[in-house]
Amino acid sequence: MISLILTVLNEGDNIRQLLDSIAGQTRSADEIVIVDGGSSDDTVDIARSYAERLPLRLLVAAGCNISQGRNLAIAEARGDIIAVTDAGVRLAADWLEAITAPLLADASLSVAAGFFRADPQTRFEIALGATTLPLADEIDAGSFLPSSRSIAFRKRAALGIDGYPEWLDYCEDLIFDLRLRLAGERFVFVPGALAYFRPRANLRSYFRQYYLYARGDGKADLWRARHSLRYATYLILAPGIGLAGWLAHPLLWLGWLLGGMVYLYRPYQRLPFLMRAVDNRSLRTWLLCIAWIPLLRLVGDVAKMLGYPRGWLWRLRHKPANWKLPTLSQSVGEGS
Repeated sequence: MISLILTVLNEGDNIRQLLDSIAGQTRSADEIVIVDGGSSDDTVDIARSYAERLPLRLLVAAGCNISQGRNLAIAEARGDIIAVTDAGVRLAADWLEAITAPLLADASLSVAAGFFRADPQTRFEIALGATTLPLADEIDAGSFLPSSRSIAFRKRAALGIDGYPEWLDYCEDLIFDLRLRLAGERFVFVPGALAYFRPRANLRSYFRQYYLYARGDGKADLWRARHSLRYATYLILAPGIGLAGWLAHPLLWLGWLLGGMVYLYRPYQRLPFLMRAVDNRSLRTWLLCIAWIPLLRLVGDVAKMLGYPRGWLWRLRHKPANWKLPTLSQSVGEGS
């Protein structure tokens, strides 16, 4: 039996595209468990309107965070295989079939890691998708940590690690993945199991998104080296090149150019791929996207450098359980 689960909160403006894509799957889920965190809009009414088209079970748990909602859905799910997606996406028609096929074929596999792809609607979103989202050929299948907008796993594996960390408000799916790996569960990468989602629509919402992601990294003590390198680049290396060019020779300022080329290589490499997915491929669109990318890189890095220490301050105050241990206490309250 296959259960499909998701959590929602005030998703009235986009939940229809997700439910329509679920209804159009080449393989149907045996049940769909939706946990609503207490929506104040029409999300619940819209979800209930699909009850005749989908084997839907809707649970309302006002005030729960995303981890609590997913854990409730896992506990309520009757299937031994659980597929997870998220609000704000639409699924490829064969997503459920593709992401569950390896688990159905091989009992030794515990986790199927699906993939995601940007679904941009504006020039800004094209540039943002190129800046922030890797392409499938950039992924190391052996170490890839899937987003919970596109993942499937065995219920017993999720219960064996106490589910998602309820003390964590962002990056909770990364901790879930890492704990599954620490428990020795076998993963398989399924790049064809695609969930499409729109990047953020403006600079402010993008800044907030990556600030919160980095705050989650700090709370969970993730990626110390990666964040340290970012601080070193902006606070030591870049000013050092400027000082060296001033004190020694202006040609040393070419270090900024070389660094910028490395810094922007991946986004510009991805841009043609994303441009193929949109109708408007005018010269103006190309030029605007090319111009947006350096600014988006900078804004994202500033957001991360501000969010990470905020997460560490939370960590020092709340002292959450060590997620690397075999069992994880869910007693630490969510904080900001």
